[in-house]
Amino acid sequence: MPTLAIGNTLIFDLAEPGLSLMHRAGLAGLYMTLGQLPTQNPVGMQWELSPTRISLSWPGQDKEAIDWLLGESFQLNPDGLICLRGIRAKQMPISYLAIAHQGILGTLLQHTSTHKSRSIVVKPYHADEDKPPVFIQFKALDQYAYQSFSSSLCDSKGRLHTKPIKVAGWLNPGAAVRHQAFTSDTSFEEPAHLALVLLFASVACCYFRLRSHLQEARAQYALVIPEVTNLEKYAKLRLKVNKGAFHEFWASSLGDAGLQFLAMAEKLTGKLSLEACQVVTMGTVPWSTQQKTRTDTYWINISQNSQQLGTYKASREHLSDRILLSNNKQETYIETSLAREIIADNLARGQPWFAGFATKIHDSELFHKLTYEREGLNNMIKAPNIEWSDTERHFVEACHEAIRNSYGILRKRTKEGDVLRIDKFNERLRTRLARCKSPATFREFMADFWSRAGYLSTFQNHRDEIMELILSDWKKARDLTLLSMASYKGAGNKDDRANTEDIPEDSQTNAEDDILDVDMDDI
Repeated sequence: MPTLAIGNTLIFDLAEPGLSLMHRAGLAGLYMTLGQLPTQNPVGMQWELSPTRISLSWPGQDKEAIDWLLGESFQLNPDGLICLRGIRAKQMPISYLAIAHQGILGTLLQHTSTHKSRSIVVKPYHADEDKPPVFIQFKALDQYAYQSFSSSLCDSKGRLHTKPIKVAGWLNPGAAVRHQAFTSDTSFEEPAHLALVLLFASVACCYFRLRSHLQEARAQYALVIPEVTNLEKYAKLRLKVNKGAFHEFWASSLGDAGLQFLAMAEKLTGKLSLEACQVVTMGTVPWSTQQKTRTDTYWINISQNSQQLGTYKASREHLSDRILLSNNKQETYIETSLAREIIADNLARGQPWFAGFATKIHDSELFHKLTYEREGLNNMIKAPNIEWSDTERHFVEACHEAIRNSYGILRKRTKEGDVLRIDKFNERLRTRLARCKSPATFREFMADFWSRAGYLSTFQNHRDEIMELILSDWKKARDLTLLSMASYKGAGNKDDRANTEDIPEDSQTNAEDDILDVDMDDI
């Protein structure tokens, strides 16, 4: 049945072809909200719910009924936090409630015209009695646009508009005025009953705090819009998500946020209950400073690749975040993983998880940050069932062997009492790799690097496949080389960066040469 508005009855069908992803999320949010409202109410509103359909009716004036619905659905708690009735917000811990609150203000309601704030509040939250409290900082509100939107949906006589109404960008991200000089021609319009549905998308969506190492402070929050195919199943899932821990709603990137949401859905239901979502960030762009627009968006669908989510979960397990306290001790924040940021975005785009390592880690500072995650990266590449080929794995193993041999040669050439400058060697190696801008320069780099390292058993055992990789896809091999450098970990040494174990005798054939032209007297 199509989505209809007949008198004082609204009928919504999830399968209606004209509904966007945001509309279907809105239907899920409306379903969730109605499930929490009293069936006996002062406006006589009644509803029927099914997995794909919602019927909503009332006997009196439209505006009066919608005012009641919005007033019950979109509330504020005494601290000034947004409380969405559909997700049982008043029963949620303040740690997640504040993430949702700030997430809405950081995406849908960024513009100050959409809300009235009173102050910045800091609240301690004791998630675990054995651990220090988490400090939550948020902007307290007195009012926000959802609560009074009935005046936009209804005419002066209190009846639901029969003609389409103009929709602001905060109601449907991306569907807003395209040019301020041509507002009347480029603004987005919706039937009033579908605009009502869009209000409830805020209930079904999920919000993540972003802390990126590569995008600086371009966006601070991500809006995750689910692909809803069953209202009842999604409503049950969304309520379970509310119980997630504080750190689970921090992400390093859009891909990280979307895949984390899908991974949480699988964990909470024990199966792949949600296959796709869209992740959006909102902000101000230089060419349109008058309004908040979409600054980035990802569409993530894991239904066609069974290993995609497994690889992401391995990255989440081995490349964990750190919980830290701000310098003024007024807010707890998460230091996210740089490596997982690259990996998650690759997976979200359907690219190999190691793609872009050599180009994104383009300076010594980023490389230094990445090496802090050496142990996690090493565990990641050894994890079972991650998404890569045996050839790619053998290439990394060969690089690790070359690095180990090179470290051993440097150790043997270091005079007693001198400092073994492994970091200097690594930076020289990274700089030379960064200069590889063509297949020829990369092949020259690899030949020099591996020949100076001596005998490499992994390369000898898999020579044909490794050479085929270098010759057929040099950029992939370059990324794997940088990954190898960042993930190399010595065998049980205290300082994993400076493996000093002995190297095989036949690996010392080039020991008289400077490794990558590193003069030991210089370093």
